[in-house]
Amino acid sequence: MAIDLSLIWFAIIIFAILMYIVMDGFDLGVGILFPLVPDAAGRDVMVNSVAPVWDGNETWLVLGGAALFGAFPLAYAVIIDALAIPLTLMLIGLIFRGVAFEFRFKAPAAHRRFWDGAFLGGSLMATFCQGVVAGAVVNGIAVSDRHYAGGPFDWLNAFTLFCGFGLVVAYGLLGATWLIAKAEDPLARQMRRLTRGLLPVLLLTFLVISLWTPLAQPAVARRWFSLPGFWFLLPVPLMVAAFSLLLWRRATDSQVNIQPFLLALGLIFLGFAGLGISIWPHLIPPHVTLWQAAAPAASQRFMLVGALIIIPVILGYTAWSYWVFRGKVPSGEGYH
Repeated sequence: MAIDLSLIWFAIIIFAILMYIVMDGFDLGVGILFPLVPDAAGRDVMVNSVAPVWDGNETWLVLGGAALFGAFPLAYAVIIDALAIPLTLMLIGLIFRGVAFEFRFKAPAAHRRFWDGAFLGGSLMATFCQGVVAGAVVNGIAVSDRHYAGGPFDWLNAFTLFCGFGLVVAYGLLGATWLIAKAEDPLARQMRRLTRGLLPVLLLTFLVISLWTPLAQPAVARRWFSLPGFWFLLPVPLMVAAFSLLLWRRATDSQVNIQPFLLALGLIFLGFAGLGISIWPHLIPPHVTLWQAAAPAASQRFMLVGALIIIPVILGYTAWSYWVFRGKVPSGEGYH
């Protein structure tokens, strides 16, 4: 039986994207929540909770992009061409945010507000643009003769903008639950209240996107409401309801720290899984499948050797860094 290298590489890319969402989503969310914590000590705790691990988190974004370039060059070329503007804005946001991590602790008091704004603005821009990119891919990209056939602003529409807003809410929830686990009271108590406020908004965005997607995409509607697609999708809303109920309850329990964060991650994973079921097996909906976009088998095989070496290394140093910097971050102490 022949090994389907394209399917293996698709799984690797999906794994890298999920790891990026898990690892970088909460620290982007911490930046998004900055306006809700006006005192300097609270903001220092927020940044110190993610400063030791944030740069390693973005390794997964690099890995996913490199894997897409090598294993599915057609998909990479089309996506880069079609979504050049939001992807560039995303990178600019990540740059501002990364610089602000270091400069805000060393800047004089008169300049601290500027770097706080850079951290907030970079986090918002990067998150919003990631949501726009995801929405544009789900919405479909025009391809003709293996080239992008649309214009520079085809990605700009109400659906993609709403997806950008939805991801801001989702990462905000991840950031709030992360701070429940990492911060002490009164900041942790404030994040518990914020979690209960953000959760209904996230569920509402899930509902709107779930209604909007099949109405705008007949192919997705057929996938959702025909067999066997219906049976694959059915567990998703049921599990979303169960996770949401548990998250609401755990967020009110002052004795629980890490469970709200894990439940929030579960909700984000379920949302991602629902989108994946909707577009499978296309890398560029609605026409280009992962096999049509694949590189030659020899190239995929050569890259796979390196991937099987580097992925365990990344997992190892990521796990070690989180273990070393585990526990609460007291006010006045931290990475810097």
